[in-house]
Amino acid sequence: MVFLTRRERFSAAHRLYNADWDEQKNEDIFGKCRNIHGHNFQLFVTVKGTPDPSTGFIINAQDLGKLIREQVTSRLDHAFLNEDEALLKGQQPTTEVLVVAIWNLIEAELKSCQLHCIKLVETENIYVEYYGGQ
Repeated sequence: MVFLTRRERFSAAHRLYNADWDEQKNEDIFGKCRNIHGHNFQLFVTVKGTPDPSTGFIINAQDLGKLIREQVTSRLDHAFLNEDEALLKGQQPTTEVLVVAIWNLIEAELKSCQLHCIKLVETENIYVEYYGGQ
């Protein structure tokens, strides 16, 4: 099994806030993140498969980049994630929730290989990895 990772970037804003809670509980749980703020995300998409004998690729890395840009970054770059109801379905727009949504956008589009992992870097100190429904 061969693994290939492609990195793309996007910037997006969100607010972590629960309207069912009072201001103090929101501050206690979410801190400064209860205010609208943004991140310069790094997205790492890792696929796996067997290299095609004629090309040597499990997928052309340029094609994978194009797929990520079409399905993910064109939609999320400079977006306010709280307002993307179709993608996040009323969920808290955390990096943990977002990485699962990104998986779902990409997985169905892959034909020659399988999605192995999505890594979403929020800050230099925080990132999330998702390996599907395992």
